[in-house]
Amino acid sequence: MTESMDIFQGILTALVYDVAVETPLEAAPLLSAALGRKVWFKREDLQSVFSFKLRGAYNKMARLTAEELGRGVVAASAGNHAQGVALSAKRLGCRAVIVMPVTTPAIKVEAVRRLGAEVRLHGDTFDEAAAFTRELERAEGLVFIHPYDDPDVIAGQGTIGMELLRQMPRGLDAVFVPVGGGGLIAGVATYLKRLQPSIKVIGVEPADSDSLAQSLAAGAPVKLDHVGIFADGVAVRQVGELPFRLCRETVDEVVRVSTDEICAAIRDVFAETRTVLEPSGALSVAGLKAWSGANEGLNLAAILSGANLNFERLRFVAERSGLGEHREALFGVTIPERPGSFKAFCELIGPRPITEFNYRYSDPVAARIFVGIQVANRAETDALLARLREEGLEAVDFSDNEMAKLHLRHLAWGATPRVDLERVYRFEFPERPGALMRFLTHMSRGWNITLFHYRNHGADVGRVLVGMEVPLADGPEFEAFLDGLGYPWTDEKANPAYSFLLP
Repeated sequence: MTESMDIFQGILTALVYDVAVETPLEAAPLLSAALGRKVWFKREDLQSVFSFKLRGAYNKMARLTAEELGRGVVAASAGNHAQGVALSAKRLGCRAVIVMPVTTPAIKVEAVRRLGAEVRLHGDTFDEAAAFTRELERAEGLVFIHPYDDPDVIAGQGTIGMELLRQMPRGLDAVFVPVGGGGLIAGVATYLKRLQPSIKVIGVEPADSDSLAQSLAAGAPVKLDHVGIFADGVAVRQVGELPFRLCRETVDEVVRVSTDEICAAIRDVFAETRTVLEPSGALSVAGLKAWSGANEGLNLAAILSGANLNFERLRFVAERSGLGEHREALFGVTIPERPGSFKAFCELIGPRPITEFNYRYSDPVAARIFVGIQVANRAETDALLARLREEGLEAVDFSDNEMAKLHLRHLAWGATPRVDLERVYRFEFPERPGALMRFLTHMSRGWNITLFHYRNHGADVGRVLVGMEVPLADGPEFEAFLDGLGYPWTDEKANPAYSFLLP
């Protein structure tokens, strides 16, 4: 309770408005009509650095002593916290050193440099950059500015909760908050629960980066073995110690959402505002949509936390948003290998637009196709799948199959003559200049490559699907190779999309 009161008082006396603005709470009429709820967007993407992060960074740095400012500050960040620290340092007239992973998109690096900060590129991951930051702190006497596990940073972010109550003093039922390290939700929840405890505070995390959800379930902070990085602004392996203690007392629940649902939320916000959010910025909207389907509530607010999107990622977002909205279905279907079969299949589909159709001859009797079909919702997908099966066609729904969505829809698939020896794995590696060549160098072990698919999605992680012929006698050596590779991997040999389309 003492910590909570200290944070609450810190919010009331926060110094954020030297650099931040009170962002509007805007109605979202299109989403409101679709959900049957009143949906509101808290537009933190409208800050000067396109993110809420400058609130906490400045509130922390403005409270440093003259001696501390004279030494300069250091922070680790892949984007938004970096810009907040850099802007605050420029305003306060102090040196700022920002350590960013080598994989950070150039647009974010240049944005930090334009604000006058020194950028040091180090490591492939945030954890490696953060470790180097601590080395600089000791070696150069710099003051470390933590992105979320600090009471002044949390209080700065909590001013968003204060603004929400000013802008909607009555009738707010729930607030949806993106969660990474937990600083934002800890501050917002502490303020709201002290003044209006009836308002639900709902955290939203990617399903593959859910440290807060796991920590609340375990009763202690949980460190994840691996985090997904699509929503890179919240790709944190462990929620902060102080944010966790505050959230344990104030957060009502946490919603997990998929990559496709995040992409769909980016499209929803664009439809309302003509603004393109970064994935973590749209996280709250994805959670609101997932939660509102089974819950009552008249006024639901989502905090749009940032809009620092690497332009090259738009292709991936556009591809996956239809799946996230359940407006596109991906099917694997077996049809007779004879003239007129495709026409008969299209007649079964009816007037629905076909978004893609992939086919490669492999059998004189049966043809296996991979088809994308535009639908209205998940119920229509299920109904269409049932109709195909009623007509005697073998049909499989691949709409939620990650390997199919990432790789199979983009490659020419077919059979390998030694399928019994083939092993198929999906790998992730840091996306940086020369990364693919380094990956191939690691793969050069003498095993025959039977399949290889790589596609740059404009993200900081490359994704490769690889098939290799590995003799049974080489099994132990192959397992040792996987363990020593140093890249996250997934065995896809048992994936139904593999057995349907590849052998």
